[in-house]
Parts: sequence; C-alpha cells; structure tokens
Amino acid sequence: MKAFTEKLGENAKKLKRPGLMKKCREIDIFQRQAPNTMYTNVEERIGKKKASSTGCLKAKNGEIIMEKDKILERWSEYIKELFDDERKEIEVMKGNFAGPPILKDEVRTAIWKMKNGKATGPDNIAAEQINALDEFGINKITELLDEIYETGEIPKEMLKSIFIALPKKDGATECELHRTISLMSQVTKILLRIVMMRVRNKIRPEIGDTQCGFVEGKGTTNAVYMLRMIIERALEMQKDIYLCFIDYTKAFDRVKHWEMIKQLKQLHVDGKDLRIIKNIYWQQIASVRIENEISPFQMIKRGVRQGCVLSPDLFNLYSETILRNLDEYPGIRIGGRMINNLRYADDTVLIAENKEDLQKLIDIAATESKRMGLKLNGKKTEVMVINRRPNLNADLFVDGTKLKQRDSFKYLGTIITQDGKSHTEIKARIAQAKTNFQKMKPLLTNNKITITTRKRALQCYIEPILMYGCEAWTITKEIQKKIEAAEMWFFRRMLRVPWTARKTNEEVLKETESTRSLMSRIRRRQAKFVGHIMRREGLENLVTTGRMEGKKSRGRQREKMLDGMTSWMGTKRVTDTLSESWDRESWKDMIANAKGQGT
Repeated sequence: MKAFTEKLGENAKKLKRPGLMKKCREIDIFQRQAPNTMYTNVEERIGKKKASSTGCLKAKNGEIIMEKDKILERWSEYIKELFDDERKEIEVMKGNFAGPPILKDEVRTAIWKMKNGKATGPDNIAAEQINALDEFGINKITELLDEIYETGEIPKEMLKSIFIALPKKDGATECELHRTISLMSQVTKILLRIVMMRVRNKIRPEIGDTQCGFVEGKGTTNAVYMLRMIIERALEMQKDIYLCFIDYTKAFDRVKHWEMIKQLKQLHVDGKDLRIIKNIYWQQIASVRIENEISPFQMIKRGVRQGCVLSPDLFNLYSETILRNLDEYPGIRIGGRMINNLRYADDTVLIAENKEDLQKLIDIAATESKRMGLKLNGKKTEVMVINRRPNLNADLFVDGTKLKQRDSFKYLGTIITQDGKSHTEIKARIAQAKTNFQKMKPLLTNNKITITTRKRALQCYIEPILMYGCEAWTITKEIQKKIEAAEMWFFRRMLRVPWTARKTNEEVLKETESTRSLMSRIRRRQAKFVGHIMRREGLENLVTTGRMEGKKSRGRQREKMLDGMTSWMGTKRVTDTLSESWDRESWKDMIANAKGQGT
C-alpha cells in the first residue's frame, strides 16, 4: 500500500508540473503583451473572489424583494431611470453621405481582434464561432455590414443590448451598487470596431496628454509616475502641492448623446460613420440578464455603454471638452508648461500650488461637468495637501459640500501619502504579496513540485502584485532592506524553514538555487520605463526633465527616485543617466551591465 501511495504521488507530481509550467509561460506572454490579462490570471490562480450578489434586491422603497420576476421588474425600472434623458428626439439619419465602403480586410481585422471566452450577447453567438468562419461567411458579413453602412438602416436585433449587473462589493442589494456591462451581438461589435478604426484618427489628436486612460502606449503606470514625479520635484523646491481626487457619479452612464454627436460633427467625422453612431445611440434598447432570464427592454437615452469598443474614445473626447476649460487656470509650472490635472479615464486629480487655485479648479470642473451632464460626488471627492509641514488644513468645497481631507489616498491602486514618500505604498505592496502567498501556500510550499517550478509560480503569481507601480518608487536603503527581506521570506516559506531554524540566507539561497534578484528586477523596470519615456516627447518626459521654479532647502536633500536608479546604474549624475537613455542600444547595455545595489 505504501509503494502504491508513493507511486500515486509521483504520478500526480508529474501531471501537475507541465500544467503549472504552461500557465507560467502564458502569464509571461501576458506580462509582455497584455498586462491586464496577466493580472486577471494571477487573481484567478490565487483564488481571489469576485464580489458576489445576495440573490435579492432592494425595491425603490427599501423593501427587500426575492422573487425573480420582481427583481427583473426592479432592474427594468432602474435602467429606465438611470438612462433617461430629455435629449432632442430626431429622425433617423438617412440620405447620401461621405464615406468609403466597408472592405473585407476591415471585417477580417475586426474579427481577428475579437476576444474569445467572452459572454454572448442577445444573439447567443460566441466570438469563437465568428472566428471559425470561412471565406463565404466573411463575404456574407461584409455584404450585410456594407448595406447597413450605405443605408444607415440598422436591423432591430443589432440595436439590442443585454446588461450584466456586476456587484461592486459583496452582498450588494441595491441597483446603484452594481456596474452594468453591456453585451452586444457579434455583428454589431464588428460594425462598431470598423467605425472606431475609421474615426479614431480624428478623435485621438483631440485628447490631451494629461489623459492616460484608453490611450495607446499609456496606462496607469504613466499616470502614477507623473503624479509622484510632480510631488517629488515640488517638495524638492519647497513647494506645497494641493490635490483634489475627483469622483464622478456614474460618469460613463451620464454622457449626453446630443453633446457627443455635436463634438463628432466638429471633428468633421465622415457622414456615414456619424450616421451609424447616431442611429445606434438614438435607437438602442437594453435589458438586464439575471440567471438566463431578461427584464423588459428599455430605451437608452444617455451614456456610453461599458463593454462597447466605441465607448473609450467617445468618453475621452467627451471628458476632454470638460477639462479643456481648465487650461487657462493655474496649476504647477514645469518646463514652462502649466499642469493642473492628470487623468485616467474618469479618475481625475486636480493639481495646484495653493488652496485658492485648487478651489477655482474644483469650481470650474464642477460647473463644466454639470453642463455636460456629469456630477461630482461630493461625498467621495477628496483633497490632500502634500508638504513637509504636518497638519496643513485645506477647507475646500464642491457645490456647498465640504470635501474630506485625507492623509493618504489610493489613486489607481497605489497609495499616495501627504509626505510624498513611497514608503507606505511599498510596505502595503509587500503585505499584499505575503497575503496572496499564503493563499497559494498549498502550491508554493508543496515539496512534491520541483523548486524550479515553484519559483516560476512565485515570479508569475506573487511578485507582479508586489511590483505593481514600482516604476515610480523612491527606494531608500531602509525600504530596500524590507524588499530584500520580503524576497527571503518567500524563499524560506517555500522551503518550510521554521523561524526557530538557524539557517542563514546564503544557505536558503543555495537550497533554492537562487540569488537575490527582486531588487535588481525592480531597478531594471524603473530604468526601462525611464528610457521609454525619455525617447518620446511626452508629458512624462517634461515632468522628469523640465525646470521647476523655486529654491532647494539647505542641507542634505531627500533621496529621489532618479537618484536611486542612477546609483544602481553606476553613473555619477542624474543628468548623465538621462542623456544616456536617448540611445536605446546603449541604454540596454547599461541596464544589462548594471552592478549597483540590489543586484
């Protein structure tokens, strides 16, 4: 029996190893090509639970309802109220308009970009089925879409959407605490992707460089880096930074269709593209799906659909109109450029050097937002003062509501503190990584899986959580020790080394066939990111190198992010380091050969 059990264990070990290695290879690919997908895979692997609903819902009067038909009625009522608007009712656009016919290659490209494994819309057709179409099927779709494009008449079935209500937190019983994701028919997706590819070249130039959401080549890393760099440089010049983190109430759901169409007209979008967008938004209907049953359909009179390929560009254009009016107001000047806001989609932070200027920015943002149908949430919009002097109060208001002042704020997943340091964020990242290690403990400490495979899993599943946002970290010697200690913590627990064991770090590293590399990889990510932004003429480059007025304090200066990176790369001055980054190949060699601290 013992021999049988051992044999069974060996076979299980052999079966586990290839599957785990395959998953690790997939995540490696995702890390390079689609970081968001990588983090989704990590969350699935560590067993991160998504917020779940209770199966019941609150009626408008607060009464709890549990019957499915009444729940569907409540959702229908909520959708009608949420997307209701006194928009101008116009006839469907018809007639002859400018615009080239839809090409087969455009259809192929749109199909190729469709993601598999997604929920089906009202047509119950999966993306995999569309991807399997042969030449005959693609020809038929091309003919159908070209006819729709030429006439502007969209079949009723293509105007239907199904909303999936995702709870924002566990136990959500109110409709307002759910996020509605729109599912459309596959043919509608193909049509809208083609339209998006045609209008994008006219929309993208209008989007300001302070916007990092839904912009090619940018992401949360860019927004967080710029904010931290502005804070760091302002403190160096003994300036206070006043921040307002704006929270909009259901921003995507409050976009006014008429204003959106007016903006597209001003960009001289081709008539046929404009007609398709206009006819879809004026005729669309939607229902909510609950356990394979749907609520009655309702007209959608405002908002851009979350889940639609057109929505990101349309929302960026819409929000740009609101914040463009802030350009003439004070912010913080760097390199001759006045910067008073940073954005990632609707996550907006306003920036000023004093309380009075920030109040002006808040007032303008609130007024312009209200004019465009958006509303600042006074309860969730918060302010912070970044300075070296504690307890500096800022009494700021939006529509008569006093805004909460915070010592720290979680912006795009990273913690910003009033002292402008990265310490709190890094410690929180280490703690979160350790928590997720514990969730994967049965896998990562399983001695029936080779240490090589487990280290691979550690790098793919745990370390990305710790390293999120590290491109903008300022790492002091004290924090570096904590990062290195965290790395050894992982190795010791993978080997099940008890805290009472007198085993040195060198012995642990030898047993795991490892070297200390976490700190080195963090520095490499910082260097690669800095090299990337320095070779581009963007706002990130400006906040890094632009001159800021002011005077440094006397005595030893606080260590900055670029100081640590420069020391690691072995150059004497920050300016020398940045000038080297302009040559891509030379910069790669410098990163590869860096022998500084943390290697």
